[in-house]
Amino acid sequence: MVGRKRKPRRAKYIMLYSPFLMKETKHELIGEPIETPQGRQQWAKCTKSRHAQLINLDTIESQVDKSKAIVHISREDAKKYSPIDEYEIGDIIFHAVWDDVGIVRSKETLSDGNRAIVVHFEKSNEKRLIENLKH
Repeated sequence: MVGRKRKPRRAKYIMLYSPFLMKETKHELIGEPIETPQGRQQWAKCTKSRHAQLINLDTIESQVDKSKAIVHISREDAKKYSPIDEYEIGDIIFHAVWDDVGIVRSKETLSDGNRAIVVHFEKSNEKRLIENLKH
């Protein structure tokens, strides 16, 4: 096993409409798909503009018009993050301090009994945040 090189992960790409460039461009799929009640969702980053957008993979597979698969999220649509609130997997949240929007991927119970959510953010990637904090 010594000297064995790890094979680099091959990126998956998809052609999507980029609202930033207003044309269809190649997008790299980031991270793993997230199972939500609305279907499998995943971040896709434009290889030209580097703009990331959340897409619905199930919609992409069933539609010829791929622009319908883009999950339009904005600060207005997202719930503002607070450590005292409770969240569900698939919720879109906005973190004011980081000025970033993300989707809740999973929930965890910490060793001290508190609960955390794992959120995949557009800019900051994956972060663990406290939820349902009791004073």
